[in-house]
Amino acid sequence: MTDEDRSKTIKYLIGLGTNLGNKAKNIGTALLLLEKQGKILKKSHLDHTKAWGIEDQPDFLNMVILLKTLYDPFQLLKIILGIEEKLGRIRGKKWGPRKIDIDILWAEDRVINKNELIIPHPFLHKRDFVLREIIEITPNFIHPIFKKTFKELQEGQ
Repeated sequence: MTDEDRSKTIKYLIGLGTNLGNKAKNIGTALLLLEKQGKILKKSHLDHTKAWGIEDQPDFLNMVILLKTLYDPFQLLKIILGIEEKLGRIRGKKWGPRKIDIDILWAEDRVINKNELIIPHPFLHKRDFVLREIIEITPNFIHPIFKKTFKELQEGQ
């Protein structure tokens, strides 16, 4: 990678979750496919959590990674949707059970509010399990809308 390429890279916080099938394998396969798209700089631990939004479903296995890539947010979204499809994600009920869910949670100082993509993730600051995982790997990153660290956002809940 040249110095020019390095200046074009974007760091993303990516959330991964699964509550169907072999959860550890689902996350592991998603990680392998994401590694082909850039460099995974950090990974949180795997976190077993209760479902959020619709609670009457199996518990989730979640984690957050810090990914550095040359892809812009819309390119990365397209790649992520392809990974989800490849791993058998069927889009059904919002917040319903799923084999894999991959979300772009944060992309440096970028704020995007389009139908197909919202960054930072609109529920990021409301989900304690996501904040815990982010703080584990990047406690001092700043939320570009609230202008607070993720640790400060969690303390304010």
